[in-house]
Amino acid sequence: MIDLYYWTTPNGHKITLFLEEAGLPYRIHPINIGKDEQFQPHFLEVAPNNRIPAIIDNEPIDGGEPISLFESGAILLYLAEKTGRFIPQELRGRQQCLQWLFWQMGGLGPMAGQNHHFNRFAPEKIPYAIQRYVKETARLYGVLDKRLADRPFAAGEQYSIADMAIYPWIVPHQWQEQNLDDFPDLKRWFTAIQARPATVRAYDLIAQVNPAATKK
Repeated sequence: MIDLYYWTTPNGHKITLFLEEAGLPYRIHPINIGKDEQFQPHFLEVAPNNRIPAIIDNEPIDGGEPISLFESGAILLYLAEKTGRFIPQELRGRQQCLQWLFWQMGGLGPMAGQNHHFNRFAPEKIPYAIQRYVKETARLYGVLDKRLADRPFAAGEQYSIADMAIYPWIVPHQWQEQNLDDFPDLKRWFTAIQARPATVRAYDLIAQVNPAATKK
């Protein structure tokens, strides 16, 4: 059983995507970041950086004590290694997967996050900041579109944790002032993942956990 500390953000959705695809049993502990629940002492014991998601694996494969993890990329990699799924096992495929996982962690996520902040939430509209992050988000979409021109998924032929990391940050593309029609191969990839039954189940959790949120 996996205990998942979760809220309905792109980083939170990464983990529900994996858990639904893999069919691992899990229970959700909602951490309402709008109410600053990420600063509660019990959560900080699992996630000292006060960010969701985090997990506790109560049945690690070494048979030892429960393992707690924070940081979405580390969690995805841990779950892939635990199950032997959604990461290529051969050297070159594995490195392709990890490159694109870290591309999301270090590039798309932070840049799109700043895009969201300055476009949607900043108390003061700063045109320079908005333009900077919209433009950088568009550049990153273009990088991904080019990558997907000759392969179905980010790491190659198979759906992987790289795709699970990237997809939730493309879902709010309208917030980011991006038109998927400008990125046809990315749009094809996006539509294919959106239609996966596990993706539908993962995003259906929004209505249960955070009914006030708009389902994308």
